[in-house]
Amino acid sequence: MTTKPAPTTGHPRHALEPLLNSAVRLSVVAALAGVDKAEFAYVRDLVEITDSALSKQATRLEEAGWLGIEKGRAGRRPRTWLYLTDAGRAAYARHLTALRAIAGPLH
Repeated sequence: MTTKPAPTTGHPRHALEPLLNSAVRLSVVAALAGVDKAEFAYVRDLVEITDSALSKQATRLEEAGWLGIEKGRAGRRPRTWLYLTDAGRAAYARHLTALRAIAGPLH
């Protein structure tokens, strides 16, 4: 009897980042991936969610070390900016690589 050799790598789904399984969190990270930082209101409007929903998701991403939150002022008005950390950018890249491997051609 012959046995099949064990695969050297697992299915690409194992490389997916569980934190990015939320469509909202994935959308927030994707919105920030192409910029240095973005104003809170811009991300909120782009992702089409409420202030409270974005705040909750930003907090989850910040706790993971993937998102930074910067508070300041633009003129006399308070502003909040969001940005991806290096760890957040790396996690997003890994997640996209896994998605591409899953969606790629069947072997």
